[in-house]
Amino acid sequence: MKNETTHFGYETVAEQEKARRVRGVFDSVANRYDVMNDLMSGGMHRLWKAFAIDRAGVREGSRVLDVAGGTGDLSLAFAKRVGKSGQVWLTDINNAMLARGRDRLMDKGYLLPVAQCDAEKLPFPDNWFDCVTVAFGLRNMTHKDGALAEMLRVLRPGGRLLVLEFSKVWAPLAPIYDFYSFQIIPRVGQLVTNDSDSYRYLSESIRMHPGQEELKAMMEQVGFERVEYFNLALGVVALHRGFKF
Repeated sequence: MKNETTHFGYETVAEQEKARRVRGVFDSVANRYDVMNDLMSGGMHRLWKAFAIDRAGVREGSRVLDVAGGTGDLSLAFAKRVGKSGQVWLTDINNAMLARGRDRLMDKGYLLPVAQCDAEKLPFPDNWFDCVTVAFGLRNMTHKDGALAEMLRVLRPGGRLLVLEFSKVWAPLAPIYDFYSFQIIPRVGQLVTNDSDSYRYLSESIRMHPGQEELKAMMEQVGFERVEYFNLALGVVALHRGFKF
């Protein structure tokens, strides 16, 4: 049987190889992940996440699923909004990231349910969550359409998905952005995490991710409706939102 291939940054690899290598990237950077996010974005990632949370429509008693939630930034913010009558699940495929997120949440006084799972095979019932979010995780998934279909499945009718992800930058900014991504970020990654290769992969994975219109079309193809997107930082990041009816 022919092995299916996919991309790992600019490399073409077997699908099963990508999952292993992505896991290795996040195993390597987990302990310094939050520091690097602040350094790479100048702290802007906090504003981007706050923007996503404001458009999630989450309120007291809501059920929220944070897919590829990593170190728990969104989960913590949602936990404050849904209160004791609500429910927030933190999930990630990577154990090192999930453990760090769980510990951070506990340090803040929130004991949330966590699950290590593949976004393409979510271990949750149909029509359960009011809101599903994935922030800076979709581009690392092998079958993005399959993961989006799973997120649709676990949403209740009337629920919404929010995808916060790096996207296609405003064209005049592209040369500067490329220089920063491929020359500066790997060097900072080497200094802070002793790992330039992982941050070179992250820069490459952004270029391989669907642009704003492509991702909008992908969400519509799996069944999301009223899909829209908001460009942030001149398209460096985009927030996509779609509904299940």
